[in-house]
Amino acid sequence: MAPVHPSTINFFDDAALNDTYVDSSTYYGNDLYTRSRTYSSAHLHGYNPQRRPQFDQDDIRRSRRLSHDEKSSAGPRRFLIDVDETIRLVLEQEDTDGDFQISITDSGPKVMSLGTATSNGFKSFDIRGTYMLSNLLQELALARDHGRKRIVLDEARLTENPVSRLSRMIRSSFWNSLTRRIDGDGLEIICADPKNRSGKLNPRIYVPHGETQMALYYRQVAIDKPHLRLEVEVLPAKCDDPHFVKSLNSRPGILALAMDEVDDGHGGKTLKGIPFIVPGARFNELYNWDSYFISLGLLVDGYIDMAKGMVEHFIFEIKHYGKILNGSRSYYLCRTQPPFLTDMALQIYNQLDRTKREDNRAWLKRAIQAAIKEYHTIWTAQPRIDPKTGLSRYRPDGLGIPPETEATHFTHILQPYADKHGLSVLEFSEKYNDGTLMEPGLDDYFLHDRAVRESGHDTTYRFEKRCANLATIDLNSLLYKYEVDIATAIRDVFDDTLELEETFPLSPFPPPPRAFADDVREYSTSRAQTSEEWFRRAALRKERIDKYLWNDAKNLYFDYDTVQEKQTLYESVTAFWTLWAGCASEEQCCKLVMHSLKKFEVIGGLVSGTEESRGKISLDRPNRQWDYPYAWPPHQIMAWVGLERYGYLDDAQRLAYRFLYMMTTAFVDFNGVVPEKFDAVKLSHLVDAEYGNQGIDFKYIPREGFGWMNSAYQVGLSFLTTHMRRAVAACTSPEVFFRGGTVVGAPPLPVHPTDPLGLAMQSLSVN
Repeated sequence: MAPVHPSTINFFDDAALNDTYVDSSTYYGNDLYTRSRTYSSAHLHGYNPQRRPQFDQDDIRRSRRLSHDEKSSAGPRRFLIDVDETIRLVLEQEDTDGDFQISITDSGPKVMSLGTATSNGFKSFDIRGTYMLSNLLQELALARDHGRKRIVLDEARLTENPVSRLSRMIRSSFWNSLTRRIDGDGLEIICADPKNRSGKLNPRIYVPHGETQMALYYRQVAIDKPHLRLEVEVLPAKCDDPHFVKSLNSRPGILALAMDEVDDGHGGKTLKGIPFIVPGARFNELYNWDSYFISLGLLVDGYIDMAKGMVEHFIFEIKHYGKILNGSRSYYLCRTQPPFLTDMALQIYNQLDRTKREDNRAWLKRAIQAAIKEYHTIWTAQPRIDPKTGLSRYRPDGLGIPPETEATHFTHILQPYADKHGLSVLEFSEKYNDGTLMEPGLDDYFLHDRAVRESGHDTTYRFEKRCANLATIDLNSLLYKYEVDIATAIRDVFDDTLELEETFPLSPFPPPPRAFADDVREYSTSRAQTSEEWFRRAALRKERIDKYLWNDAKNLYFDYDTVQEKQTLYESVTAFWTLWAGCASEEQCCKLVMHSLKKFEVIGGLVSGTEESRGKISLDRPNRQWDYPYAWPPHQIMAWVGLERYGYLDDAQRLAYRFLYMMTTAFVDFNGVVPEKFDAVKLSHLVDAEYGNQGIDFKYIPREGFGWMNSAYQVGLSFLTTHMRRAVAACTSPEVFFRGGTVVGAPPLPVHPTDPLGLAMQSLSVN
């Protein structure tokens, strides 16, 4: 008589499960058991014969290593595990600092015995080391997410190549966890704002002027879902007036984004939000330059429609909010961020289905038209344009104290003013924000602070109290790329003529200073755009960049102070953005690579600026997160692509190796962490600067990583050879892999300790 198994149990043949590394929803989503052994029903539904660790004065006594273990069989090893009980044991034994993660800073024995599946759990095998134990904790958490009480777990998921594991998690899990949509189904998640300090927590959505159907949709959502307590407000036509934007600070909300009209399932139509990716952690909204770098990772992973949808949102923002916003919250209405729309759109266009040529062309036309409007009305219009040099600056409008910062962020700035008026900082802040107290010096400070935030580099001593006056090398490189991209698209896709459909004033060209004082403007619909004009704009900008920003004696580009009319001599790695944009000559590129690259290259990649430029750090002058020794994904990716563009592939690969090595060692040693940024000198994600680090506060398993860091990994892997990938997976230090060499003739890099535990302990704060 055939054995009777519980009806809930599904068996599979060993050969049928070829992919051990499938997504967790597939791996843990069903009860699947191998036929290589017939398990008893009692075991499956209650009895767990796993041998627990024996404690004796906090030490685990073992027989001779492996003597108690099951002998290896021909097939892959699998473990029979009680999920909740094993989670409890792992945390009790290994998580000595109580953060629900297993890392090299935990002082547990780093060994645990698991019962093998082929022995019905009676024989066991040791799981050893931080990486396997942290992977075990992660896999158990995933199994519990899927409602599993007991599982058969492949050992291969615990020993998985860390490069493959991290790349797989980004591709199959992190992007999904970072996906948001603004509609009835997605509002509850997207309206949550960790930066909201107003005390008014009811979700609120602001709908653009003229979007009547959208306003009606959200009002119906508020009726249909009263538990949301959703408030819907329609913005005025000019929604970025500084006084109006400041008035919204007491009632912040999410800004409506693009939607598709879809069938409602009842013969009618309704609206549905277009999905997009958020950076993660405290940044739970659509961001501008984050989205560009995120889109690069999405394209590597095949999420073309997701990246395309994010461009749709940018087109929507330019149409309704006047610019691609810093972020899609009400307090960001006055400012934008570094412009990447043209390259983002062209990268996506090149991967669209070639059989839909006309649809693709129409989509790209909308994106290029939006970019042209943004170029003329934001980047080459006042107050951002400097009429004398013709170069552009980060210089947004705005009033008062930025409300999205942490409560104590400006205390050291506000305290002297509060003392002057005999008020507390809170009282002074309220009176300054409502205009009761006037402080021109503070107005000037916040003008530059808003500019720093628009630059994306908030904050850095590079921009301290002067950002709004600087024609920066990064911004003008990006605008050169805009001009070339627009010219190329008009020439190659639109038959060298592009009619603009929306009416707006064009910036004068060439731009003599007096032209900006003239109220008479040419308008966008008065003539067609041609590639010749845009190539001339690019050529003129390159000429101005060479004149004002290039320093031949120092072999580096610098920012130019348009008020003091001189270069600032802060050495920034954004000088290499000129290579990405293509505005450096071959000679300038050679000088950058041969003489300046070594200033920024450390063991973990490229730091934001040099230690000398940053200056000394003290209690009164603390670290800023966009200064030395911190490394960020945008700076890495821009340099990799730029170096490859000019033929310096070996340098690009070396830098990519360094950064991915740092990411991989953190992933291996710290429970799968993927943070916002790194200290690239200490190879540490334990950053104590300003906001600390994002993406590191999780339990059991990282769910999201961090948007642009995820992308840096996927993009970086495309630069590495197979040999390099294997070395990164083995956590082979760059000092070993490259044997200390950088560029020919350059001095060796400073040697820093690379022991992960030692570095981690150095980074920990001791109370």
